This record gives sequence, structure tokens and C-alpha cells, in this order.
Amino acid sequence: MKVPFSWLKEFVDIDVTAQELEEKLFSCGFEVEELIPLDAGISKVVVGKIVEMEPQEGTHLTKCVVDCGEYGHDIRISTGAANMKLGDCVPAALDGSTLPGGIKIKARKMQGVESNGMLCSGEELGLNDDLFPGSEVYGLLILPEDSVPGTDIAPVVGLDDYIFDISITANRPDCQSVLGIAREVAAILGKPLHMPAMDYNTVCDADEPISVKVEAPDLCPRYMAHYVRNIRMSESPRWMKRHLALCGLRSISNVVDITNHTLLEMGQPMHAFDLNKVAGRSITVRRAVEGEKITTLDEKEFTLNPNNLVICDAEKPVALAGIMGGVNSGMDDNTTSLLFECATFARDSVRKTSRALGQNSDSSARYEKGVDRHSPELGLARALHLIQELDCGDITTLEYDLTDGRPLERKHIVTTPAKICGVLGITVPDQTMIDILKRLEFTVDVQADGSWDVSAPLYREDVESFPDLAEEVIREYGYDHIVPTFLNTAAVTNGGLNYEQKQQLKTKRLLAAQGFYEASTLAFYSNAEFDMLHIPAEDEARKAIRILNPISENLSVMRTLLAPSMLNVIVDNLKKGNAEGRLFEMAPVYLAKELPINEHPHERQTLCIGAFGPEEDFFTVKGALEALAEGFDLTFTYQRETTSWLHPGISAAVYCNGKRLGVFGKLANEINAELEIAKEQKDSQNIYLGELDYEALMSCVEGELRYKPLSPYAAVKRDLALVCDESVACGDIEETIRKASPLITEVKLFDIYRGANLGEGKKSTAFSLTLSDPAAEVSNEQVERTVKKVLGNLKFKLGIEIR
Repeated sequence: MKVPFSWLKEFVDIDVTAQELEEKLFSCGFEVEELIPLDAGISKVVVGKIVEMEPQEGTHLTKCVVDCGEYGHDIRISTGAANMKLGDCVPAALDGSTLPGGIKIKARKMQGVESNGMLCSGEELGLNDDLFPGSEVYGLLILPEDSVPGTDIAPVVGLDDYIFDISITANRPDCQSVLGIAREVAAILGKPLHMPAMDYNTVCDADEPISVKVEAPDLCPRYMAHYVRNIRMSESPRWMKRHLALCGLRSISNVVDITNHTLLEMGQPMHAFDLNKVAGRSITVRRAVEGEKITTLDEKEFTLNPNNLVICDAEKPVALAGIMGGVNSGMDDNTTSLLFECATFARDSVRKTSRALGQNSDSSARYEKGVDRHSPELGLARALHLIQELDCGDITTLEYDLTDGRPLERKHIVTTPAKICGVLGITVPDQTMIDILKRLEFTVDVQADGSWDVSAPLYREDVESFPDLAEEVIREYGYDHIVPTFLNTAAVTNGGLNYEQKQQLKTKRLLAAQGFYEASTLAFYSNAEFDMLHIPAEDEARKAIRILNPISENLSVMRTLLAPSMLNVIVDNLKKGNAEGRLFEMAPVYLAKELPINEHPHERQTLCIGAFGPEEDFFTVKGALEALAEGFDLTFTYQRETTSWLHPGISAAVYCNGKRLGVFGKLANEINAELEIAKEQKDSQNIYLGELDYEALMSCVEGELRYKPLSPYAAVKRDLALVCDESVACGDIEETIRKASPLITEVKLFDIYRGANLGEGKKSTAFSLTLSDPAAEVSNEQVERTVKKVLGNLKFKLGIEIR
């Protein structure tokens, strides 16, 4: 928000420089994004009085002798302008001067005659007629006759000013005006605040009745209006034009300028309805009807719905509430009677309508942050005062003040000085706190028991409890008074990663070593993702937490599985021509104990892996899991398990120490067929997914790994080819082999064969066994006994024969 320094001085007797005030505003929580000097880029431009004039023969130029005071009384400057006369005072840019836009002025010859500078127009100084009269005249800027030659041009034309560009936070909508910032400046400097005049007199009665009603008080808690007759359109006074120009607005007419001036000065958006254009002289604030249309003042047409709040006459909408008036009710040169409107609209209603329609305005920007219910009263009074001061019309006795029935009263907060200081962590003297709060227009009533009954100003709707009072105190008292201290539970550490972070990093590095790249997806998806994986309706995974106000339906539930997100990433890669890849993601899933939720869900850390490509197979994923197990000194076992989204014959559950960690396998054929990828990709593509409960995995890890010395004795390897039924799981075979002897330290499946020579329903599996003893060399007799025992256990328990 732009606030002119000179306008602030009309409210507060400021005795510091603009730069000092910038620092003070920043110290109390107001970020001045930029302090803009109006004379930026202007140097060595002074008042020059033309003392001689002579046409330059053969040219359109005029040779002038200019009195520039201490810079010289007879400086010769040629100019092409024709609107000056002898004795005029004009801006003179001398040799070596600069103008806005980086323009540098040097002495040079013009049509063979030496010119020691340039006489300037208002445009060349960055001025317009609203900032200084005559600035837009074609030719030189003529200054007042009493201007003193040699005087710096800035104070003469009003460029000795600054603009504060202040970022207003969402919790301080009361500061969206010059008056709002002036209140803060008065408190900072300890100066009184000079409120703008808001008195006015009614001079006549209404000639005809007007109907005003509010049908949506939930969206419009206060609506005020006042009837003004005999409108007299004319030019605004210079001071008002300047106020508007400094804030970036052009003057239009006295009545229009009053509404804009009130918006800037008081922070209260206003609108004026031309009653000659209002059908039935009736104003109704209501929700729009589905399909209703309106054309706003900028001549854009919008189709409305019941989510939009509109202001209507007896036939049609005449304004988008809080955003912009309609072209069918705006003022023109024939306007004779107006209904001035000031209101409070629900900020969410204005914001949703503004964004849905793509229509923004200065009014909507203020309403979106919030306009309190007291503001319309002040804004309307100020506007009516200006109507009377500028003699723009006759104020009638007809006025309206429609509310939602809630009383307009100050908020009361009962607290103690100890509570406020407890929030701050320092002790601030009681009287100092009282003085600060009073400067900010709070009242403090000290009770007999030592407590304080603090009432907030009506415009401070953001203040709710004593922590808010603590914030008000410290920003005025000074943040530099706060002494840095540790939290009660804080401890000094050497930095670095904690145990959990180290384990996560190790997991990621182990997978990266297997050729997997880390993926990162959003924590939300839709119910369509569950349908994509054919997850049954009764499955626990479908008990997902729904977002009340999702960005889109595609991000409407919090994920309970990572596999859908991983599959979407794989599909995206395939669509973009990446035919193969290995990915993993470590992230939380959100599991509610019950729906709807009444407590924070469990955020279970989960590990998901995905591999896709023509060369990928079941053992790619199993090999990655084995590497993960080995890295944490664990042993995984596998059992056949059916999951809705995995191929029933090419999938398995992963177990460790009897705990089920998760599942992995090939994507089910029917799901693969439904993927939105090219048919040839479906036919040649292999997609494998796995999802593990990372928390369960880490519960199997017994602290940090310890060094184990290598055995000085050589290990012995034996390969076994076994014939078994198709129904026998390889994991069961491996477990039986391991349990046969403590000498068996490693068992690896390296081949599976099926053929007619084995018999129907049979398969051959080949395992490599490693036998070792850290204390002694393994003898041939021990090897033979162990192999014999293994074969015996396999035959007895699983009916397996050696091939």
C-alpha cells in the first residue's frame, strides 16, 4: 500500500525524517518495501527566471537569458517551447543536471548557438496536472511568479516528498489506509492523532422514497447508505487531486474523487449509485440468481451464480458487492441524485467471487483482508463531510444503517501483567505497558485484584486474547529488549544427523546403489487412485481422510498407500518416452483411527519401490530388498500372498523376525491393461511395485552395526538342485535349509526350471549353500553330514527330492 509522507503529516506532527520513520515502522512490524523519493533522478534543476528572449534566426528556437540565482544570473539556454514570456519562472536543468529516466543534460550547441542547459516541461520532471497545475501543457512548465531564482525545483513543484510502499499483513486490515498507518505513526512517535473532519449537516428532506434491504446478512453484516440530491459535478480541489495522484490515481470529478479519496484515507470502499438509473429506486443486497449477468464499470460482462453477492435494483444487478459497480448505475455528467453506499462484506465471499470471476479492484483487495463493522460509519461520515465542504450536493435526512443484529462493542480481555510478560519472556514495567496500550487506543482498567480489563478499539478485530496484547506491547517497546534464551527442553548438540535420520539416509543410499532414484510425490490423491489399483471397497486402505476444501478433486484425500503415487510417476515417465527406470520414495501415509477424525492420524513412514522396463523382473525388486536386508544385517523371508494390485503368481509378502513388512511383485495384468499408455508399451512393459512399512523394518534393526572380524578359514560352497511341487514356496525351502545346521551362513536361489521331463506340476530349484565356521575350518565330513541333513529335512518336511 502506498502512503505519501506529506499526507501522513496532516494526521500527525511528525518530527523525524522519512528515513527515520521507515526504520521505526519496520521496528514495530510494518515492512516498508520501498521508500520512494518523488524527486528521484532529478539533480541540479532549479528555478530560472527569463530575463531576455530573442528568436534564433532561421530556426524554431528561442535564445533565452535565464537568472538562476546563485548558479548564475545570465545563463544562456535555447528552447523550442513557445508558451513562455519575459519574466516567467520556469524549471532550468543546468549543465551536468539529471532528469527522471537517467537523462543527463550537458551544455551543447543548438543550431550553432551554445546552450548551457534545458528549460523543462512538467512531463520531463515526471509531473502531471494533478500533482502540479500546468504540467501537461505543451511547452514549458510555468512556475508561480513569486518563485525565487536558483531555488531547487523539488519543493517548488511538490517533489520534496516520499511515498512509503508498505506491505500490510493479513492480520492488520485496519492499516489499509492512510489513517490506519497514521494511527501507528502517532503511537510510535508518542504524538496525538489529528482525525480528519467528519461532521456534516443535512440540508433538505428526500424528494422521493428509496427502498434499501439486505437479504444476505451473513455475507453483509452492515450496510449503510445516504441520499444526496442536487449533485453538482465539477473539478476537485488541488489538494485532493494531489492526494490521489501521489497514490497513483487520476482525478475524474469531485464526486468520483470523494469515493476514491475516502477509500485511500479511511480504508473504507465506497460506491455511489446514480438514482436516475436505479430501477424502482430500490437497493437489495442478495445472492445472485443462477445465470444472472452483470456488466461492470470496466465493461466486462460476467455470468453469476448463488455463490456471488450482488447489489440489485428492482430489475437487475447494479454492482458486484465489494468488487465493482455496474456500468448501468455509474455516474455521468447527467447525474443529479446519488445514494452513497458504505458496507462491510464477508471477506471470504469477496475473495471467492473475485477469484472465480477473475475480477479484482482496490475495493476487493481491502475487503479480502477485512473491513470492520465500525469502518462504514466513519467512511460515510467523511464522504458526506467532503460533499458539503466541496459543495458537491445537498445532503438529505434520508439514511440507512442495516446490520445483522450483533451489537457493535469493544472486545474486552481480562489478563494480568504477569501473563503478558510470560509470553514475552522479559519483564516490562506495568506503567510502560499501560502507556503503550493507551497510545494504541486501547483502554486499560486496573482491577482491585491486580488484573487488567483491556478493551480493544473497534477497528482491531484481530485482537482476541492476552498473547495479542503481548505482541502490541513488544512491537512498541522494542524487540531489542528481548534477551535470547534456550527453551526449557533445549540442549546444546554438536549438530549433524540423529539416529533416525542416519537410518533413513542409509536406506536411501542402499537403494541408490541398486540403481534406484528417489521420487517425491504429493501427500494427496483421489479415490480414483484406489479404483486404479482395484482396491476392494471394504479394504482398510480406502478409509482415507478427506480434505474439506481441496485444491481439486484430484487432490481430495490424504494417501494411505504410496503405490498409487508411484504407479502414476511410472506412467508419466512412460508417456514421456522413458521406457525403463527404477524409483523409490520414502514418505508418510496417513492412517486414521476412525472417520470422521477426532484426533491426529498416525503418520506411518513407508517405503515404496518401483521398477519398470522390458528387462526388469521379479528378482530385480527381490534383489534390492535383499541388499537392503544385508545392509542392516537382517534376514528377510518371503511368503506367497495375494494382493489386489499385484499379479497373484508373481508377488510375495516380506517378513523379518516374524513381522510382516509389506508386499512386492508384478503389477496385475488387468491393471496394466487399463493404464493410459500406448498398447505396444503394455505388451512389452514389465512394471513391478513394492511397499514396506518402514517403521516395522526399523524395529527389526538392533541399533548401530558393529564390526565383525572375517573368519580366517575358507568357506565351503555346495549347490543343490531340487525337485518339488509347484505349490512349494522357495521361501519355505530356504528356511528349511537354514534351520538344518548353524554352519549354513548363506542360502541363495539361483535357478528355477520347469520342463516335461520333471513331470506335471513339478519344478526344479537350484540353491547355493555357503558353510563356514569362524572358529575352525569346515571339514569334508561336516559338509557331507550337513548336506545329508538338509536333504533329509527337505524330504521329510516338504517332500522334496534331489534332482
